Amino acid sequence: METKSFNYHVPQITYLIKKKLWAQVLFALFLGLVFGMIIGPELGIVEKETAEVITEWLSIPANLFLKIIQMIIVPLIFASIIRGLTSSGSLEQLQKLGIGISLYFIATTVIALTIGIILVTVIEPGNFIDSSLIRESFGIEDMEPVQRTELSLQDIPQSIVGIVPSNPLASFMSGEMLSIIVFAVIVGVSLITLPKERSEPILDLLESIQKLTLKIVSWAMRLAPFAAFGLMVGLTSKLGLSALAGLGAYMLTVVVGLLLMVFVYILIIKFFTKRPLFSTFAMMKDAQLLAFSTSSSAAVMPLSIKTAEEKMKVKPKVSQFVIPLGATINMDGTALYQIIAVFFLAQLFNIDLGFTTILLISLTALAASIGAPSAPGTGIVILSTILIAAGIPPIAVVLLLGVDRILDMTRTMVNVTGDLTACLFFDERIKTDKITKDDHPPAKN
Repeated sequence: METKSFNYHVPQITYLIKKKLWAQVLFALFLGLVFGMIIGPELGIVEKETAEVITEWLSIPANLFLKIIQMIIVPLIFASIIRGLTSSGSLEQLQKLGIGISLYFIATTVIALTIGIILVTVIEPGNFIDSSLIRESFGIEDMEPVQRTELSLQDIPQSIVGIVPSNPLASFMSGEMLSIIVFAVIVGVSLITLPKERSEPILDLLESIQKLTLKIVSWAMRLAPFAAFGLMVGLTSKLGLSALAGLGAYMLTVVVGLLLMVFVYILIIKFFTKRPLFSTFAMMKDAQLLAFSTSSSAAVMPLSIKTAEEKMKVKPKVSQFVIPLGATINMDGTALYQIIAVFFLAQLFNIDLGFTTILLISLTALAASIGAPSAPGTGIVILSTILIAAGIPPIAVVLLLGVDRILDMTRTMVNVTGDLTACLFFDERIKTDKITKDDHPPAKN
């Protein structure tokens, strides 16, 4: 009986691996974990230098995949945002959608920060580790305290002005996503005000650019399983499983926080979108697994748009505006991770965080998560600026580098889930507004 059941399931698994991207990525991650352990420090079968050479060669598909995505992500974001803006039809509808999305993103980020603060305060993961042993193992000796930076009113105007690009071409060349988005929004709003015959040629060109970039992405997606395999081999072989155990309480706190944030998304889908939970999350799985394997919201953005439009039937004017914008400024998972990391290091090094400092850290984390580039590994870099605000030496991020890749994969998956949830929320809102308007037509004079 068991043999018959096994023989029945094998063809199903084989079919999934052959036909489904999410199954290929999941299988590749499993193989990468096993192979990484074989050549890693746990078994000691392969010398360290040889293992490094092997992982360098195996990382070629991952590097190629990310390079291709980085190559086309700027024109894709630029074209998608403008087409998403102009598809709203009028400035009135655009204003309503834009303000709503901004308030939504801020609200969910504040929720993420609140969850992080409550969890890290209750669990206190920094008290599970002997700080002297950690300092010695990581080679951090006698850390000197740094001066805390205070919020300066003089810096705020310059920061606001700096978002608007004086040279859009320079922003395109350097990949300054926030400036590119601002420029795209300005162009999109301007096109709405032009007569249709004037704006249509430009919009047709942008549509062609969008379709061209999505075609290139479809080619790059064939590398995704190989990229996932190479990244997992590199992660496991360099760290080993035992090296991750020392920071287990910190990792557990972050993962629990991220799961609670996913629960918030579940509540939003359940009560605001009227969609079935199981089938909705089943539609997200390809984008979620790709986010987990690449640690880049930008890399997943084309697949997120495709998922929203083709599987979830979200209107293009919503998906093509919300997802590119969300991939840059809607970083709930990143904000939650950053606030927990700061509190963890403060607990580890016995630094007292008062109410004013906590408020400052929260504001800094909110701003940093909004401006965070949607590329792998950027969260740990941005964390350094928040540590300064908390009075923690930035060199303390060395403690987190070993486990950051795993947490980066998880929080990116949460970020992508948040973007798709936002799409569903605003798609339902547009439907509701339309029904309300149809039920109450304007009175005739």
